[in-house]
Amino acid sequence: MSEVQSGQAEIKKYQEYSLNVDPEQDDKATEIKLLSFKRPHMRAFHCSWFCFFIAFFIWFAIAPLLPEVKITLDLTKHEIWTSNICSVFGTIFLRFVNGPICDKYGPRIPMGFILAFASIPCALTGLVNSATSLAVIRFFIGFGGSTFVMCQYWTSRMFTKEVVGTANALVGGWGNLGGGVTQLVMGSVLFPLFKLGMSAEQAWRTVCIVPACVGLATGITILFISDDAPKGNYSEMKKNGTMAQVSAAGSFRAGAANFNTWLLFIQYACCFGVELTMNNAAALYFKATFELTTEAAAAIASIFGWMNLFARGVGGFVSDKANARMGMRGRLWWQTICLAIEGIMVFIFANTNSLGLAIFIMVIFSSFVQAAEGSSYGIVPYVNPPVTGSIAGIVGAGGNTGAVCFGLGFRQLETKQAFYLMASCIVASGILSLFINIKGHAGLISGQDSEEAITAWKKMGAAGAGGATLTVPEPDAEAAQEVEKTASKDEYNEFLEVIGSKKDVTK
Repeated sequence: MSEVQSGQAEIKKYQEYSLNVDPEQDDKATEIKLLSFKRPHMRAFHCSWFCFFIAFFIWFAIAPLLPEVKITLDLTKHEIWTSNICSVFGTIFLRFVNGPICDKYGPRIPMGFILAFASIPCALTGLVNSATSLAVIRFFIGFGGSTFVMCQYWTSRMFTKEVVGTANALVGGWGNLGGGVTQLVMGSVLFPLFKLGMSAEQAWRTVCIVPACVGLATGITILFISDDAPKGNYSEMKKNGTMAQVSAAGSFRAGAANFNTWLLFIQYACCFGVELTMNNAAALYFKATFELTTEAAAAIASIFGWMNLFARGVGGFVSDKANARMGMRGRLWWQTICLAIEGIMVFIFANTNSLGLAIFIMVIFSSFVQAAEGSSYGIVPYVNPPVTGSIAGIVGAGGNTGAVCFGLGFRQLETKQAFYLMASCIVASGILSLFINIKGHAGLISGQDSEEAITAWKKMGAAGAGGATLTVPEPDAEAAQEVEKTASKDEYNEFLEVIGSKKDVTK
């Protein structure tokens, strides 16, 4: 589609959309059609999760191979965990910075740039020859993890607040799935494949070139196939006068000054921080505790990440449904429940001595970790909408901060003690929901929604009774037959491209 003028004053890149939109929310989509890849909304949706997925592929490519690295370089547990901590520490600063950058420049450019940058140290992984060089190179590879901010900002920019919990959770969850896939692909597929023609040491030193090449190609491609917002790219919108200039520093100050931001920062540390810790620890834990091979331990460890296929999306979806029934109070209750169950499962997992039972408990544990992540970003867009990018960045940095803290626990303590510490922090973080009070919305047990908020969530509840947030387009058979009779061949082919998606023409 080409740029056209929509109405008498406003210029938009797209005159019509393949999804229903809300003009009062800057043409954000009110629905999610998973099988659509059309610009701008659904193309951004799919680009968002796929880029974050590839970021995980780069970020944790070496994690399932650490037992081999440990042997080659004669590293201690202390040194291995130092490298794990560096891998998640590297992205903390960038997560703070990326939020304001998204508010100013949009998500597309920083997403592509950081993916391309992180691919370089990933390709150089084979050059490490000491504990220090391993820690340094993993620090820079960790920059790729900051793409989470762009991932969440992108869908927050494309979908209305009523469905953004589901959208954010799906793209975040499918992106996080990269952690599980990486464990399996790198540890149980590519590493054994490379070993067929070389030694184990040569295999781990060369295999990381694969995710590096994929990451570089993705980072470059994404710049040309997607849009920053429903009305176009930020540079175009500023030039057309449809978007005001934004101060990155002012955006960050406003987000950081909100107390709710830091409460969510802590809660996100206790869900995404736990996931990052498990991505680094799971293969090592299963190999040491149950005396498994590197390939078998990596395959089992990947199960934790595979729960992202559905669990984070379910967390956001339930959050949206709770919001439709109870407003913000529903979102907060769901957030608290997820954190409480997550913490309890960690306690149980740490005391499980059977491999089969440990895997079963890990599945439940992982499911609530991801659900809590989805729930967290169902709340973020409400905190202060004009500076959502900065708040998303700060909260996202909480995840990496949590991973650093829990990593230090595993580095300094016995494994079971480290799990106990992590579980206690998770349960305690759930209590913080009592203190989250967002302007215009009810708290967990106190406060009241504003009239505007009540109208919005009741409207969403009524819509939910007769429709669905997630839909898969189905062909309209009668319409197809009518068009086939009366239209030319070119017109009929054009109709087939859009059939099943009700187009919303904005004027």
